[in-house]
Amino acid sequence: MSGRLRFLRTPSGVVGCAILVFVLAVAIVGPYVAPHSPNQPIGAILSGPSASAPLGTDYLGRDVLSRLLYGGRSVISIAVAATALAYVLGLAIGLTAGYSRSLVDPLLMRSVDVLLAFPPLLFLLVLIAGAGSSVAVLIVGVAVIQAPGISRVVRTATLEVSVRGYVEAAVARGERATAVIGREVLPNILGPVLVDAGLRFTFSILILASVNFLGLGLQPPNANWARTIGDNRQYISLNYLAVVAPAAMIALLTIGVNLTGDAIARSLGRSYAPRVARGATA
Repeated sequence: MSGRLRFLRTPSGVVGCAILVFVLAVAIVGPYVAPHSPNQPIGAILSGPSASAPLGTDYLGRDVLSRLLYGGRSVISIAVAATALAYVLGLAIGLTAGYSRSLVDPLLMRSVDVLLAFPPLLFLLVLIAGAGSSVAVLIVGVAVIQAPGISRVVRTATLEVSVRGYVEAAVARGERATAVIGREVLPNILGPVLVDAGLRFTFSILILASVNFLGLGLQPPNANWARTIGDNRQYISLNYLAVVAPAAMIALLTIGVNLTGDAIARSLGRSYAPRVARGATA
């Protein structure tokens, strides 16, 4: 097996990838195989499972299964975009602060501390109240919430790596700071960054789910797992599947991401030391 796929040798890696493949398949292929339109009522409201609606109907008489199959794309795509933007910001701040060893470091970190002082959900709710609940606002809001924590993780890892012999040798050769960071520092902090990435992606999913659950995220008639939970929660005694099914998909997604991220990080950790040793003795 290729070294890049070493994480698949671990039980957590296999289970995590299997769960992720299943959830992604539901999110990607689901809209093409859904038996009904996600927004079209097909029968009595909150009816139980039947041949035409295997998971029953929701509070508006729409097919729960169809809304489940349509609802994953928005959850995953917005969380991926928000986490990716957060890492662009966090890596830029953390690498600059950790490598600079100058006044730039405390200035950037004190600014980060100010952002960390705001409760994440409250910050996002205030942003939505002021700018609206569009997809762009959700992505930017979650990215701004995540970036400070990412920058601190990246800064700590950069401070540790930047004093290694191979980094100092690159500096002594006269390489530019951007080249040193890109070739020597960044590849050697991938372990902790990937561990953190799984947690950040999970957090993005959960905070976006919280906002959608409160009805302040994507607006009707958009199909979204968290929105479906929020819309049907007060009718759970009439058709519990309208709440349990989307909640199970969110739970599976977070579990799969965490298991896969942990397996990848452990795999990188085993191959990290030899690479550092070779760099240090070069």
